[in-house]
Amino acid sequence: QVHLVESGGGLVQAGGSLRLSCAASIRTFNTYAWFRQAPGKEREFVTAINWTGAITYYADSVKGRFTISRDTAKNMVYLQMNSLKPEDTAIYYCALGGVLGRKYRDYEYWGQGTQVTVSS
Repeated sequence: QVHLVESGGGLVQAGGSLRLSCAASIRTFNTYAWFRQAPGKEREFVTAINWTGAITYYADSVKGRFTISRDTAKNMVYLQMNSLKPEDTAIYYCALGGVLGRKYRDYEYWGQGTQVTVSS
């Protein structure tokens, strides 16, 4: 069983930045991803990174503003979020799986989430 713990969420003004972190309980060479869920909406894909860090996917809505990275030696994955918009407000979830995909079902392990609120 793998445990994922997110941190770094908070309240920020539009145009600001936040850096989310996700700590895994074990060292893994699988794929990490970030998803988010806004109130009343389905959980949606944000970004993913493969085990080497060489391949990344981004949702169109965050491309150019968000950057995913990982430090496998520290069992960590990060999400740098710049130029934040009110529509980025959501709970952000870290996920771990064996497939570099964009679907919820591609990931087996999930954190509890961290709230990001962007004020206008």
